Amino acid sequence: MLVSTSFLSSNNPAKDIKILNETDTDFIHVDVMDGKFVDNKTMPFREMKNISKYTSKRLDVHLMVENPEKYIKDYAQLNTEYITIHLEIENPEKYLEEIKDYGIKAGISIKPNTEIKDVIPYLPLVDLILIMSVEPGKGGQEFLEDVPNRIKELRNILKEYKKEAIINIDGGINNKTVEKCKKAKSDMVVSGSYILNGEDYQARINSLR
Repeated sequence: MLVSTSFLSSNNPAKDIKILNETDTDFIHVDVMDGKFVDNKTMPFREMKNISKYTSKRLDVHLMVENPEKYIKDYAQLNTEYITIHLEIENPEKYLEEIKDYGIKAGISIKPNTEIKDVIPYLPLVDLILIMSVEPGKGGQEFLEDVPNRIKELRNILKEYKKEAIINIDGGINNKTVEKCKKAKSDMVVSGSYILNGEDYQARINSLR
């Protein structure tokens, strides 16, 4: 199981990212919110750019924004592996193509009330599909119980369309809910509060593998 660690709930992102850099987390998950697509708003890019200097880990960037264009350009400058946009925004195909143009892997995210099958038109353009297991926009929420069925549905769609893509799950991930994701055959999970609330970040990451 790949693990992407979010620092959304951190009170001291620079400190926590330095600590996470010493762990074997696969990615640092960067939540970007514009206060429009979701209610909350995250730090400006200039702050994130400074904080990113504290890690050599690849970034897994989740854009919870109405207009990703500027953010894609910004985060393409950093050590970014994935940039994920939301299926629910206007003209996602345009932004997926733009991400690919920067040589970065493109992801698409699906909110809890969005049908999994709605991702089908975008399969040729994506390397990762992020199933939200909470409502996007804030950390510390509880894992939604229908997520394993959504993972299975997506796995079947990928098989039907002969498409290889990472299935990533974000929200309410801990050592118990990760077992449901594993059983349903997801490839990757995003965890924030569970890891950062532990005294030993590496031990928490190990419990998710």
